[in-house]
Amino acid sequence: MQEIDADKIRQMVRAWYAQTAAAGPCGCRPDPAKSCCGASPGTADSMNLVMGYSRQELSSVVDGANLGLGCGNPTAMANLKQGEVILDLGCGGGFDCFLAAQKVGDRGRVIGVDMTPEMLAKARENAAKMGATNVEFRLGEIEHLPVADNSVDIIISNCVINLSPEKKQVFQDAYRALKPGGRLAISDVVATAKMPDQLREQTALLTGCIAGAEHIDRIRELLGEPGFEKVSIEIKPHSKELIRQWFPGSGAENYVASAAIEAFKPSGSITLLPS
Repeated sequence: MQEIDADKIRQMVRAWYAQTAAAGPCGCRPDPAKSCCGASPGTADSMNLVMGYSRQELSSVVDGANLGLGCGNPTAMANLKQGEVILDLGCGGGFDCFLAAQKVGDRGRVIGVDMTPEMLAKARENAAKMGATNVEFRLGEIEHLPVADNSVDIIISNCVINLSPEKKQVFQDAYRALKPGGRLAISDVVATAKMPDQLREQTALLTGCIAGAEHIDRIRELLGEPGFEKVSIEIKPHSKELIRQWFPGSGAENYVASAAIEAFKPSGSITLLPS
């Protein structure tokens, strides 16, 4: 397998998601310029329901916020509470941010981070349409989050960390940003078996949340290195169906799965700035 430079991976991912922002709801598919919602809009709705979103949640957000890019519902697993500060890694059009904002209320705050300017423009436009005053969107990479140390209660993310070529740095910076006792609540694609090189080398599978997936055991190691505790990785029952629809005929569902990932920063741990 040929190794791809980390910057080249970021460029490919940024270009694909810029296309997606312009094209509209597409999901994790090879060509964002083509429709991926099947023969009817109901197909997309049915997959969102399978991923754990309620009809009420789907109808509570403006059209254009839900781009179909997720693989689960991190806001449901996060058990968000009024007044909390939430950080969304790779916020896209802002869909999960808006759901989180409804749960944390006016006393809470949601920060969405994305490295694609086109996505941020879309998210800010959606926020204006919704009148969401407790949400803000910041340009940045998830490896180097534009937030202060020990400032966030919960970090959510939906099918984004697998896209990063530097996952160790992602988890280290997430740990830095979380308050003591804070936690990760992530929906992502993880590897369950060694993927054949011919699949790993496909650009479409890389930008489509498949080829960059890390093995479950390695994810546990990466979370443990900065100090995360109580790590839980649960394969979701909708996983095979979801991935099969993303890339029919590829067999990718035999090597990767959608998972709910949770991890906690110890309550007595404070990240200090270097002297």
